[in-house]
Amino acid sequence: AKKVAMKALNGQKTMTKGGLTGSLADATEIKKADIAKVLNSLAEIGAEEVKKSGKFILPGLCMIKTRQKPATKAGKRLMFGKEVMVKAQPAKTVVRASPVSALKSQI
Repeated sequence: AKKVAMKALNGQKTMTKGGLTGSLADATEIKKADIAKVLNSLAEIGAEEVKKSGKFILPGLCMIKTRQKPATKAGKRLMFGKEVMVKAQPAKTVVRASPVSALKSQI
């Protein structure tokens, strides 16, 4: 099963990391290399914090949190009107990101 990336709104391309560093450099008059270091360290800190406490908030942008999905037993399940044999799945941690209310109100 090939995974297809989600399309951006109105067929526009999403901003890349290089594009983000460029626009931040223009807005703040800081070198692109310094901004790239800041973005890398932000990603590292965010991943570390989500792993440690299960929650990380980027103020004004989004909240990233984890949730434990329980293990599922193997057996028969009714899917779309047919009985299907389902394998057992181990418990796993799922990462979710959702916009903060300030961003929701702006859009």
